Amino acid sequence: MEPISLEAALASFSEQWSPRIVTAVNDYDVRVAKVEGEHVWHVHDDTDEFFLVLGGELHISLREPAGERTAVLPKGSVFTVPRGTWHKPYAPVPSEILVFEPTGTFTVGDRHDEVPDHVDATTGHVLT
Repeated sequence: MEPISLEAALASFSEQWSPRIVTAVNDYDVRVAKVEGEHVWHVHDDTDEFFLVLGGELHISLREPAGERTAVLPKGSVFTVPRGTWHKPYAPVPSEILVFEPTGTFTVGDRHDEVPDHVDATTGHVLT
């Protein structure tokens, strides 16, 4: 195993909302993605979802028992969406994120609204 440059990993692709798997930790994938605009409302029934904003800014709308709210994550921020929580990421500007979740987890969760063409419904792509 050799060190992996996140900058080089992000430079190796241009697709938005289409994560690349940079490494694995036990049974978890570490994925990076370029994001801009809206993702899709979705929920992961059995796993939390960890976000780290590498560049830009990410907003995550959440549907919680107390109502809807939006978490705003500037560069360098981390946030965990608890399992079973409906959420929708949105990037108001071109941004880069790192996501940590169990291997095989779909980017659009277990349940989701209609997936727009610009969102890649995947379990992540191998970094080339």
